[in-house]
Amino acid sequence: MNSVSLIGRLTRDPEVRYGAASQTAVARFSIAIDRGKDRDGNDRGADYPNIVCFGKTAELVEKYLGKGRLVGITGRIQTGSYEKDGKKVYTTEVLADRVEFLDRGDRSAEGQQGGFSAPAPMQSEPPAPEGFTQLTDDDIPF
Repeated sequence: MNSVSLIGRLTRDPEVRYGAASQTAVARFSIAIDRGKDRDGNDRGADYPNIVCFGKTAELVEKYLGKGRLVGITGRIQTGSYEKDGKKVYTTEVLADRVEFLDRGDRSAEGQQGGFSAPAPMQSEPPAPEGFTQLTDDDIPF
């Protein structure tokens, strides 16, 4: 099985290109994933995997994501290679099936912060049906 789930922050703004024949959007970016601390409390560094996504996902990534944004990625790992200056270069990328925006950004689109709409105002709760008592948060023991 080839499946990967990652959470990290974008290290740079996404780079989006469109395929010549198909005009399919292709977004490329990398994320920083903190490795945490060792037993002595020392920082263990970070990993920086390259992420690639396609189509509508790529267009949304271009529109709403930027450097520093926290994202969740699910997809699969793909390796490859190419020749450069007579030497073989190996690549590893995560092909994202899903990109979830995990924080609010400061990029605005159509007047909405980070592409998210403001939460709907709280509706007052309907009265308790006959024979029942209306509970408040103070009545709940947990």
